[in-house]
Amino acid sequence: MQTTTPSLLSTWLEARTRFTNQLVALTENDLKKKLGSSPNSVGFLMRHIGDVELLFAKNVFGAADLKVSAQTVIDKHDTGEWTDLEALKAYVDFSAKALQTIIEQQKDTDWYVSITTKEFGEKTKAAALGRIVSHTAYHAGQMALAIKYGV
Repeated sequence: MQTTTPSLLSTWLEARTRFTNQLVALTENDLKKKLGSSPNSVGFLMRHIGDVELLFAKNVFGAADLKVSAQTVIDKHDTGEWTDLEALKAYVDFSAKALQTIIEQQKDTDWYVSITTKEFGEKTKAAALGRIVSHTAYHAGQMALAIKYGV
């Protein structure tokens, strides 16, 4: 029988494929695409997913030594700078590895510990994991629509 940490890790990894499966066929031209009047490009959304994963690794799960410059969170809007496909792929690969590493370090009892952040208040680590799963899936959906229908 699997314990809590490997079960939750496998849930996060599977959910993240909604994002990562899109990266295979992504082109640099796709990074500039936006859907309708949406303010955020595909490149911005990619960077934002990586930024938030790193923030979760550090602030929710305790990767204290991790250096994070969450530029999309700081800027709060798309500045048009997220156009280097290889750099963005490397960034979201790094963010995934950082988050996976710290998730793997959680003891089963850690999932019931409450943490508090200014972004979403008080939650258990298990509930916070649900938040990062839904965050990535939400923006992956935006990306998919922008890639398919955006200009």
